[in-house]
Amino acid sequence: MTATLVPLGPAGPERTAADVVAALRLDDGRPGSARPVIAAAMISSADGRGTVQGRSAPLGHPADTALLRELRTAVDAILVGTGTLAAERYADVLDDDQRRRRRERGLEPEPIVATIARSGRVPADIPLFAEPGARIQVYTEADATVEGRGAQLESHRFAPGGATPRAALEHLAAARGVRSVLCEGGPTLLRALVAASCLDHLMLTLAPLLAGGDGPNMLEGEPILPPARLGLHAVHRAGEHLFMHYVPQP
Repeated sequence: MTATLVPLGPAGPERTAADVVAALRLDDGRPGSARPVIAAAMISSADGRGTVQGRSAPLGHPADTALLRELRTAVDAILVGTGTLAAERYADVLDDDQRRRRRERGLEPEPIVATIARSGRVPADIPLFAEPGARIQVYTEADATVEGRGAQLESHRFAPGGATPRAALEHLAAARGVRSVLCEGGPTLLRALVAASCLDHLMLTLAPLLAGGDGPNMLEGEPILPPARLGLHAVHRAGEHLFMHYVPQP
């Protein structure tokens, strides 16, 4: 391996968020596998913080928002932690044009929004749970009733210790026909997916900010040993933000 530093570009024509997502071929799923193909979309400041004052939005860029919404348009389901649902106040995950494009591709207008709530406690006060078109899947280990406040909600109970990300993903595939999933965090959920070798694409946005403080990193929890190795597949730029596509390496 040389120590040469290679400039990034420009190395080709500009690409839209839709172009970048189409190149992932998420519709193909993972043939022969019990779980769907998993892409994660995360954002981080230059010093590694995943939030500013508790939210990821201050780190973002219009291109980052466009990429996230195009990923949501492409996948069968979104997997997100209950803490992220609450902190970001999830609502209207797609707009009308994106729902129309999903219908044209033979998909349901809305992706399933899946979350793992082992205790049975979910942030049912957020707007998403009151949207009649929203489809919510809750995975729990508790003998508790979870209600949707207007959303289409299904709950699946695992035995104690069974509500793992891999088990949730395999249930989504087997019971609900899910071929592709977008993980939107938070950092504890993403760490669990990485540790379980359940990540196929990492779409990481690097924001040109130094946030400091004690906000979460992109991954939270015990060290992953050995660390998961990534290959750099592509890099894009919008303004001062960098958009990096990584794929796991053996």
